[in-house]
Amino acid sequence: MRKKRNFPRKRKTKRSHHDQNQKQKYSQDDTLKFQVLNLLYTSGKSVQAKQILQELDLPLSSRKPLHNLLIELTKSRILKQLDTDIFGPGSKHRLAEGVVDQNAKGFGFVTNLASKLQGTDYTKDAFLSPSNMNSARHGDTVLIRIFKVKKDGRPEAEVVSILQRGTGRLAGFVTFKSGKTIVYPEDSRYPFTIHIPGKRSEELQEGDAVVVKIEGETDDFRHQNGTIIEILGNPDLVDVQMRLVIEKHSLPHTFSDETLAQVDDISDEITTGKARLDLRDIQHVTIDGETAKDYDDAIAVQKTRKGYRLYVSIADVSHYVPSGSALDKDAYLRGTSIYFPGRVIPMLPERLSNDLCSLVPDKDRYAFTAILDFNRSGHLLGKEFSKSIICSKQRFTYTTVRQILIDKDKDVRRTHKDFCTPLKWASELARALMHLREQRGSIGFTIPEPFMELDEQGKIESISRTERNFAHKLIEEFMLAANEAVAETFTENNLEGLYRIHEKPAPEKIQDFVNFGRSLGLDLPPLRQDPDWFGQVLDLVKDSPKEYVINNLLLRTMQQARYDVKNVGHFGLAATDYTHFTSPIRRYPDLTVHRTLQTFLQRNAKVRTRKKESLPVKEMGTFLSARERIAVTAERDMNDRLKVRFMHGKIGETFQAIISGVTGSTIFVELLNLFVSGGISLTTLKDDHYIFDAKHHRLTGKRSGRSFQIGDQITVGLLDVDLRRNRIYFGPIETDNDTA
Repeated sequence: MRKKRNFPRKRKTKRSHHDQNQKQKYSQDDTLKFQVLNLLYTSGKSVQAKQILQELDLPLSSRKPLHNLLIELTKSRILKQLDTDIFGPGSKHRLAEGVVDQNAKGFGFVTNLASKLQGTDYTKDAFLSPSNMNSARHGDTVLIRIFKVKKDGRPEAEVVSILQRGTGRLAGFVTFKSGKTIVYPEDSRYPFTIHIPGKRSEELQEGDAVVVKIEGETDDFRHQNGTIIEILGNPDLVDVQMRLVIEKHSLPHTFSDETLAQVDDISDEITTGKARLDLRDIQHVTIDGETAKDYDDAIAVQKTRKGYRLYVSIADVSHYVPSGSALDKDAYLRGTSIYFPGRVIPMLPERLSNDLCSLVPDKDRYAFTAILDFNRSGHLLGKEFSKSIICSKQRFTYTTVRQILIDKDKDVRRTHKDFCTPLKWASELARALMHLREQRGSIGFTIPEPFMELDEQGKIESISRTERNFAHKLIEEFMLAANEAVAETFTENNLEGLYRIHEKPAPEKIQDFVNFGRSLGLDLPPLRQDPDWFGQVLDLVKDSPKEYVINNLLLRTMQQARYDVKNVGHFGLAATDYTHFTSPIRRYPDLTVHRTLQTFLQRNAKVRTRKKESLPVKEMGTFLSARERIAVTAERDMNDRLKVRFMHGKIGETFQAIISGVTGSTIFVELLNLFVSGGISLTTLKDDHYIFDAKHHRLTGKRSGRSFQIGDQITVGLLDVDLRRNRIYFGPIETDNDTA
């Protein structure tokens, strides 16, 4: 018999008058207006009053109300009368469509605004109050009418119609009330419950995670009807949490039957030919983490008369993934592999990622190789690219390479004596490349990352700081060099390929940071909008208590790197040309870069190739950038869930923390050794009345003078953990170092 689990109750929130009467808000006139505007927008052309009656299947009694409505909309210039009985969009129609991003409190925003009609162009997402949602849900594509634009450019709107429901399935938690089965959506952006009709299933337990299908529409926006289509089970298990993340972010996680059949038919035979450079005699090695399972890059360094020759050989995924095939389509929809602690949602099936495309030792493998010649100072002298066959001679870990190059461990060096000299050359080249990159202003953020170790049940056993040593930097420098060399080739030959671009930060964001830094007493260098200025700021706080906070806040001023055909350079790397070439096993953009480069090489060699149908590169860049952002969000979500469950057994314990943010109601902290974030509510500070100083990002006790400022280190105690909302609550612990 399964143990009954306590269901994490949903907190009650006070509903506004508008919320409680949302359905009653819309009169018949409102409904008719929305129907007319929806017809006008979806038809994309002018319409006749007679056509409106027919299209909307209105009774003859609606003729007069419709006539009055059309006159009213014309007077307000929402419509324009083109002829006696013909109407089109007016100068103030303000109709647009987008996707609803709903908040747990009921309000929402409409993102990705676009319009079929002219005269609607807004740079900010449109705000929807709860009373203007008109039964729309999170993720729905809706038609809205913007009725107001605030001084800051933020539009306010109402939902005219739902063009497409975002999802018909949700994950949630089961509870039982008065003999009824009710599911609370796991994603708080869906502020309703789902009622499951029929008899209670014997398989279900209180608190179980399930996937439900929403059935039809209801009159009450707070309740929906649905059917349980899958029982996931105990939400404390890592695999159940992984499925919850998959459902929340709509992550593709199964391959089509066509893809699996295609992979089964792939030959594992490796054959030589004129089209491939035979590099099996080159002493390639792979350098990865201890837990790595796929080795998609191998390197080799040779000493030359002028300097060094670097081979960067990348798994030739394009050989196995024909453009337009079922396998290619599945990989494109994923866009990237997604990594969770102890788990992965791969972009490619395991036979490719962990076998045929993995550059394992002593196995011939197809590769795409960049051969780069440098002088002794690290300046690029020449570059060549070719499809190749390689045979890795050794699988190194970062730890082993560090022991050879940095620790000079005699036993390890003796074991790998054949590789010590080539690794020494690699070290020399990497240091030269690193020096040049630092000279040109490449920004070196130092934000530590957590390493989570799981037990057999999939629960976090420990959290530690991920080690980053010189071996990591060595490989990073070689990958950067290859990526830049490929991007330079695109630019020099006007190729339409995907660049990895990183635009300059917005000036107002930099100024906000400067104001913040000065409020903390930092003596910042004169402001310049170039990468070197950011590097100077980071050097200013290096190894200080404020280093972590400043690195994070400075990173937030940056724009997100993305993929585009238009090359504007990479601000963070201070690079004029940059792309992603080195990880086609786990990133689809790299696969497109391989294809673009290969087409160019064949064209130069006058090799005839059959033109392959594919999406426009610009469109691919937009889609793949979005997939990357979803993957990052999902990975953070999963990490946070596991951290919350890890902390659940530590209530009452004390920790060292740094204050990462301060508002008028909450002090946000990050534990120094566990990389766990949480909040201290001001309601828990009983010793004094605290005044919020927004300018200096601090709270100060009115009577005691005790202060809490961003960047301060404090001792905190764990008060509570909310498993359902994935939130952690701390309280400050007074120590001898605290201000009395």
